[in-house]
Amino acid sequence: MQPFDIDLAITHLREAVKPFPQAAMFALADEGFNTLFEQLISCIISIRTYDEVSLPVSRRLFAQARTPDKMSKLSLAKIEELIRESTYANRKAEQIHAIADQIMTEYSGELPQDVTVLLSFKGVGPKCAHLALGVACNLPYVSVDTHVHRVTNRWGYVQTTTPEKTTLALEAKLPQPYWIEINRLLVPFGKHICMGQLPKCSTCPLRHMCQQIGVQRHR
Repeated sequence: MQPFDIDLAITHLREAVKPFPQAAMFALADEGFNTLFEQLISCIISIRTYDEVSLPVSRRLFAQARTPDKMSKLSLAKIEELIRESTYANRKAEQIHAIADQIMTEYSGELPQDVTVLLSFKGVGPKCAHLALGVACNLPYVSVDTHVHRVTNRWGYVQTTTPEKTTLALEAKLPQPYWIEINRLLVPFGKHICMGQLPKCSTCPLRHMCQQIGVQRHR
């Protein structure tokens, strides 16, 4: 089989996802919620939560507080009330409040563009740290969620067993100009075309390139 042409795949993907809503963090950035703090907080809210829920929840929270200073002045109860539709709202409220406090006390209210700092916050893993830095700061990081992991393995572009291993594999193989864009493209592609169950292979623009690894039934 021919080597997977990632440049051609990206070209097809850009067209394929145009009809679908953007992934939540990219949509929020386009609406002006594009600071590193806002992107980090919106990613925390989105964990285990559908975009259709996390988007309005993030907007509601940011209507009350968009900076570490203002967020730290909200009570835990208020933050939890504002994000109540998000999964694990009580835990996330604690994390958000603690992060805002830490930024105020340790970084004078300015969140550094430093992946080590972001990963030091409770509740922030590589996916959120990488995506926030990519979207807000245009720093080259690969952010791997379930869609990026599933689709790139289904293609046969990488052969890995966990999102963490997919991150490392993509960092070694994926051309750096695509590091941020791969998440922006594969989230809607994975939600609407290359789904976990019954992917729409018959109408997929990448069907002739894809090895369909792990696909047992499709449409």
